[in-house]
Amino acid sequence: MKTTMNPNVEYVVKNGKRTAVILPLAEYEALLEDLDDFGVIASRKDEPTIPLAQVKRRLKKHGAVRR
Repeated sequence: MKTTMNPNVEYVVKNGKRTAVILPLAEYEALLEDLDDFGVIASRKDEPTIPLAQVKRRLKKHGAVRR
């Protein structure tokens, strides 16, 4: 069983087996945010890619890049 090196994580143990985990709220929220990001990535996997140069031109055109 893989263990964590994070001292802020606690495990709930039942009958000698880990059944749940307790972690700081900030870590939990960060994990939820990551999960949401992965969902967005998965939903967009079949979209065509845009070359970096084209993205830079669009950003510059709309004032998002100062160079």
